[in-house]
Amino acid sequence: MKEQFSEALHGKKIPILTLDNKWYRLLDDDARKSVAETENRLNDLLKRQGKLNTETKDIKKMKKKLMGEIVSMADQVEQGNTGVEKELEQHRKLVEECNERLEEYQDELMDLPREIDRVNFELMLATMDCCYAVMQDNTEKIDEISKWVEEIRVELKKQLVRKQMMEQRNHAIYSYMHDVFGAEVLELFDLTYDPEEQHPK
Repeated sequence: MKEQFSEALHGKKIPILTLDNKWYRLLDDDARKSVAETENRLNDLLKRQGKLNTETKDIKKMKKKLMGEIVSMADQVEQGNTGVEKELEQHRKLVEECNERLEEYQDELMDLPREIDRVNFELMLATMDCCYAVMQDNTEKIDEISKWVEEIRVELKKQLVRKQMMEQRNHAIYSYMHDVFGAEVLELFDLTYDPEEQHPK
């Protein structure tokens, strides 16, 4: 089935499943266990992406601060203050380190979305596999329950017919005995049948 699911999903924009509350409600405990490894891989990639984005912002902020300080120190050197040359050199090295790290992060941040999409696609295939199995199982049980309900319905109709026939028979007997013997004699038989309460359908 995975091949068919894969074809069906081709070209579709799939939301990031582990960020979707509906996805969590879709799977029962057993299904969650079967996709846990892929789910964890996806979450790790998302965390890595978040961490890199945060660190990139922090490095850019630091680089901007260093650049501002470099401009100020360069002005001081031009004015003959040689005491800041060593600090200026350190700042330039730090800016170079910032650039290197930003370049590394940028490369990884370019690759991450593709990898996230790939693992998310894998998770969606595994999810569809689980859901298909659940739906197949449910369909079988639904058919069994429908059959049981139908059998009960038939049995219920039969019993209702029997009940009606017995009520009609009781009514006929009561009416006949009432007409022949009168109410006093019927009381001697201690009959609990009350024609006011029993109405044949």
